[in-house]
Amino acid sequence: MDNIVIQPVLVGGDINCYSVARAYHEAYGVKSIAFGRYALGATKDSNIIDFRIDPRITEEKEFIEVLLKTADELAAPNKKLIIMGCTDEYAELIIDHKDVLKEKYIVPYIDSELKDKLIEKELFYEMCEEKGLDYPKTFIYSKGDKIEDFGFNYPVIIKPSDSVLYWQFPFEGMKKAYVAQDENEFIEITTAIYNGKYNKNLIIQDFIPGDDSHMRVLTCYSDQHGKVKMMCLGHVLLEEHTPKGIGNHAAIITEYDEELMKKFKAFLEDINYTGFSNFDIKYDSRDNTYKVFEINLRQGRSNYYVTSSGNNIAKYVVEDRVYNKELDLKVQKDPFFWHVIPNNVVYKYVKDQALVNKAKSLVSQGKSATSFGYDKDLQGNFKRRWYIFLYNINQMRKFKKYCK
Repeated sequence: MDNIVIQPVLVGGDINCYSVARAYHEAYGVKSIAFGRYALGATKDSNIIDFRIDPRITEEKEFIEVLLKTADELAAPNKKLIIMGCTDEYAELIIDHKDVLKEKYIVPYIDSELKDKLIEKELFYEMCEEKGLDYPKTFIYSKGDKIEDFGFNYPVIIKPSDSVLYWQFPFEGMKKAYVAQDENEFIEITTAIYNGKYNKNLIIQDFIPGDDSHMRVLTCYSDQHGKVKMMCLGHVLLEEHTPKGIGNHAAIITEYDEELMKKFKAFLEDINYTGFSNFDIKYDSRDNTYKVFEINLRQGRSNYYVTSSGNNIAKYVVEDRVYNKELDLKVQKDPFFWHVIPNNVVYKYVKDQALVNKAKSLVSQGKSATSFGYDKDLQGNFKRRWYIFLYNINQMRKFKKYCK
């Protein structure tokens, strides 16, 4: 078993993909192969990623053919191929074709039957209701419905029930989620969405007050037997505020909340979940509850907050799926500061001074990390260093423009 060679094959090209590749390189010194439709700065000119462009990779037939052909090219008696999706769309494609892919790859995901119950938010909320997870007051709105009493007041949140389908049909003014302050705004937003090709339901939710720092993110790993083996809860300090990036985490401090984590552990084990899960949660000060918005059937975009705090995500997959080890449950308790924006941006735009002070303290203790600051990828790599320099400047500009 000691001569096994690990080969990650990733699908996606954003910071999610880079962070997964970094975890594999840190743990096993291996270079990941990654596929995407086009080059992205996050994964371009990297020493730790063999990035391959295929403009048709999101088409099912092409997706399967490319991945199976790649597996055949890489095949060796002692080599274990692990496939991981780094966006919702790619993760769902992997799950939908798990039976074919598992002949060549280790596929650490749930089956499509459970996927279908979790990805559409209205079905997920039904499951939350049944299993005792709190979620925001919700109204399901179908195209053509008359506006009626939602059961809660404006302002309301509007978002697609099927986000993968929604993002396949871009339109001007498109956002990840919308806030309608009144009925006129509601009509304007829903009309714009349905004027495009998206025709599934919309989720209308009670707006939970509070800035970014009321958000939490929970990442878990469940082994091949459906037992939770890792839990890492993050207290979000700051999110992106660009129209298409709303909700993307920019700075996180890990924290421990036993009661909350127990609830989600029970939920995952009750539905026999396997692989990575990632929950978006918000603290509601009106009733002192944590309300879940959605589950991502993969590691989150900000997954390096998990790895850098001492829970390397690659190791969980390899030790569980390659070496079939019985893993102990690891619950992250110690605070650690992760960010993907410059520290000065965090200190300037986080409104809670106590959280700013905590971040500064962790930095001074050496308990902080950024996804891109990987020495082994920067050594002798001028293009990579230049990209990160420009990226940081761009982040300062974005927050100045969008974060009021």
